[in-house]
Amino acid sequence: MLEDLKRQVLEANLALPKHNLVTLTWGNVSAVDRERGVFVIKPSGVDYSVMTADDMVVVSIETGEVVEGTKKPSSDTPTHRLLYQAFPSIGGIVHTHSRHATIWAQAGQSIPATGTTHADYFYGTIPCTRKMTDAEINGEYEWETGNVIVETFEKQGIDAAQMPGVSGPIPTARLHGGQKCRRCGA
Repeated sequence: MLEDLKRQVLEANLALPKHNLVTLTWGNVSAVDRERGVFVIKPSGVDYSVMTADDMVVVSIETGEVVEGTKKPSSDTPTHRLLYQAFPSIGGIVHTHSRHATIWAQAGQSIPATGTTHADYFYGTIPCTRKMTDAEINGEYEWETGNVIVETFEKQGIDAAQMPGVSGPIPTARLHGGQKCRRCGA
């Protein structure tokens, strides 16, 4: 099932360490098949150097259940699932741990557009979400991460389908006090 999509998701995931956008097994890429109501995502904890298309996990957008695959899906699966539900026009999500974007996130700052290179690839400032509440952090953390991303996009009038990609972490690791920076790429 979805062999071509699994291959594409694998290739996109393998590009992350090549471009120094992840550390260890962190980060992930997923892509959606809207007709089947599923998305393909990287498995949790599998080293990029040994990952294959057969390792990719197929997950139901509606239920979050694994439809195909023997490995555990990424811990970020609930975030991806909520974003696919909230933004029906997006086709994929990239979650990185790029050093520079993570620094901005840890400072609680959005990344401003200050030059033409940024403007060539992004439509303005790359936003940082609000600080998550203790209840969000201690509850359904990954699902709430998705809710905070959606909230940020809605409050700032961001059209997820118009974002060509994002260089920031979405979501990044928990920061001191639960602050996070989030992005979703279409």
